Amino acid sequence: GLQALASYVWSHSIDFGSQATELPSSRGNSDFDVRHNLSAGLTWDIPNTKHFGAARTILDDWGVDGRLIVRSGFPFLLTGNLLTDSLGQRYYGGVNFVPGQPYYLYSNTYPGGKSLNPNAFMETTSTTENGTVPRNYFRGVGETQLNLSIRRSFPIKESTSLLFHADAFNIPNHPNFGAIDGSLTDALFGQATATLNNSL
Repeated sequence: GLQALASYVWSHSIDFGSQATELPSSRGNSDFDVRHNLSAGLTWDIPNTKHFGAARTILDDWGVDGRLIVRSGFPFLLTGNLLTDSLGQRYYGGVNFVPGQPYYLYSNTYPGGKSLNPNAFMETTSTTENGTVPRNYFRGVGETQLNLSIRRSFPIKESTSLLFHADAFNIPNHPNFGAIDGSLTDALFGQATATLNNSL
């Protein structure tokens, strides 16, 4: 009565610009590039007791199902100043690395426990400079979710039964964060600004 299945996928998707029409020649990680993805499921039909009467009515025919999802975060784009080119078109400039500075800061005060370090980056000033930070180089917070179901079958007739099913989602009761503020000029630069369900 016990079954388990697990699957791990490593992948890497690269393209030019993804959905950003202003970046058609910028090669980098795709917006949807999820590098690591683990999914596991378990179902257990709990063995019936050897009791009779009321104990059997209460304790028999139960089952438990579990589902675990763990994956790495989506990549996101860093942007600098809002610039104007020689044709009058406005767009966000690129970002350069600052040597000798750590890319990430870690603290429980940040959503998801980490943030990009604003001191590790600087804006470009030229309208022809893309910046040394590649497109979609950094990644947001990953997702971890554990769901659990409890079920029981109540026999009514030989070919008919009633199924009770109760589901609980996100058993650890922790938030999964999504969108990251990639604008270097913003106060919340490098931090998650929304939960995952509000970011997709």
